[in-house]
Amino acid sequence: MTFAFETPWALSGLVLILLPLLDNGVGKTPYPWLRLIPEDPLSRLFSLCLHLLGMAAVAALILGLAGLYRTGQKIERIGHGAHIVLLLDRSNSMDNTFAGRTPSGDEESKADAARRLLTGFVDSRKQDLIGLAEYSTAPLFIMPLTDNKQALQAAIAATKTPALAYTHISKGLAIALSYFKQQPLTGARIVLLVSDGAAAIDPDNEQKLREWFKQYPVSLYWIYLRTEGSPGIDTFPEDSRNDNAQAMPERYLHLFFKSLNIPYQAYQAESPDAVQQAIADIDRLENRPLHYWQRLPKQDLSNVCYLWAVILMLLLLGLKFCEVRR
Repeated sequence: MTFAFETPWALSGLVLILLPLLDNGVGKTPYPWLRLIPEDPLSRLFSLCLHLLGMAAVAALILGLAGLYRTGQKIERIGHGAHIVLLLDRSNSMDNTFAGRTPSGDEESKADAARRLLTGFVDSRKQDLIGLAEYSTAPLFIMPLTDNKQALQAAIAATKTPALAYTHISKGLAIALSYFKQQPLTGARIVLLVSDGAAAIDPDNEQKLREWFKQYPVSLYWIYLRTEGSPGIDTFPEDSRNDNAQAMPERYLHLFFKSLNIPYQAYQAESPDAVQQAIADIDRLENRPLHYWQRLPKQDLSNVCYLWAVILMLLLLGLKFCEVRR
């Protein structure tokens, strides 16, 4: 634990703690002969306490003025869990229901269902480091890997903004993999992709993604929020001319993921209940030994110093009112 000061020059005022030694504030009564007064150890102790209280009050006030704070810390954590990056699709279609229409009444959009269930998933993963990213036309860095569940909940809730038009999944996967840079290789590494569709990935981006998946070994889970009536990721086209990445991007994305030679699992979810089942399955599977360092932010202690200064001064004032004058 390390302490520091915002304005160290204010510590020069600590010389003022000597002021209570000059006068204890107790009125003096003249006596003709001090030997007539018996020794009073209790009074001496009381006088010493008054001096110490006065010195402590001045010191607390000066430390507050100097801006005392505790510097950021790193705490070692050992448990069971994973490094998880939640990658959310924010294309326009995510704002529709699983039936492919605009929500009305009590209907829930695919994005709302994903937010609700991911919130529960984050709550259930007590020792994980979880990050959050989104993608549409461009990738969005939302929250770094952290164990701060309150911040994560706020970040997930903040994704309830109007979606954008397009799906550029290669950029989304690239930003998700970048979360594992400079991260120790402990516990499981997971990219959890939540999407209701895909887009063709050009050969250059395919090659880059293959290199990055090899560089940052991860397990990939894809929760495919399938709209009612749309082709599944394992569906073969009736017309062979439609068997290409432009006509069936979800199928070819699934095949691309399978070709990466990494732990990969896809879930086709056609309802909120199916999404919940997929998340529960992931929660059960990924729970390995995890070692990491938690960063604690800087903590301002000046208010604590001011509080103690007020308490000590009120105590001295109360003792002053108890003084008996004769």
